[in-house]
Amino acid sequence: MAKLKSTEFETSRDNDEMRKVEVTLDFTPNALASVLYKQGDTVVLACCTKQSNLPRWFPRDANRGWIHAEYCLLPGSTDSRFQRERRGAKGRTYEIERLIARALRGAIDLDALGPVALTIDCDVLNADGGTRCASITAANIALRLAIRRLIASGDSLPQDLRPTHEQKKSGWVAPNLDEKARQKHERNILPHDIAAVSVGLVDGGTYLDLDYILDSNADVDMNVVMTSDNRFIEVQSTGEESTYSRTELNSLVDLAEAGLKQIHKIQADTLDGIE
Repeated sequence: MAKLKSTEFETSRDNDEMRKVEVTLDFTPNALASVLYKQGDTVVLACCTKQSNLPRWFPRDANRGWIHAEYCLLPGSTDSRFQRERRGAKGRTYEIERLIARALRGAIDLDALGPVALTIDCDVLNADGGTRCASITAANIALRLAIRRLIASGDSLPQDLRPTHEQKKSGWVAPNLDEKARQKHERNILPHDIAAVSVGLVDGGTYLDLDYILDSNADVDMNVVMTSDNRFIEVQSTGEESTYSRTELNSLVDLAEAGLKQIHKIQADTLDGIE
């Protein structure tokens, strides 16, 4: 569906200014880890849960893990009610779910994680642009906190400390790793944080972190997913009834990198010292 562009738009932010980010950890108590993530007026609840079994297609003696993601716009998240997709994700929703899962699996070492299956649910409580990017950023925070807790509980161990089938049957007890060993194992599983941000060309200018007004008026929009060591996972860029030059493409990527540095710092500061 074509975007409905307005002839005039206003924004209170500078072109390279991020929206304000707020993070609340353990917003819901039942999940292994949960994050209420606000970026401007976009609000996402990301919950990470441990599944009882690995996916059915895994071999019985699998020694590696899996990350699955689901994404949903709640009915009250948009200006008109968004109908629940009761028979499974469709179209845009399915595409975003695959993006979130790809982003997370692109940076995690599933062999280091061990035979653990995790699901990240990203529910959009309020949508004001950039929901897929906010979901990826929030999902990373929830995922890292979940991994930290799995290590502390003994559910994720280095390969040389994992029990055999015989040990499991004979009352094996998980070893307690000291703080240095836990931190090392966490770094092995998830060496670098993952975040995403949107950028766009609007009325000839480059803009960072598009809200709905900017996104709906953008001639070009781009979603950039990167790790905190400046490695790209995915770049989605589309000319909306427009074309763009290599110079403009480079400017958008540069602007996204600058914004992602800010987000990665927020992620690191949020989880500093948290167990």
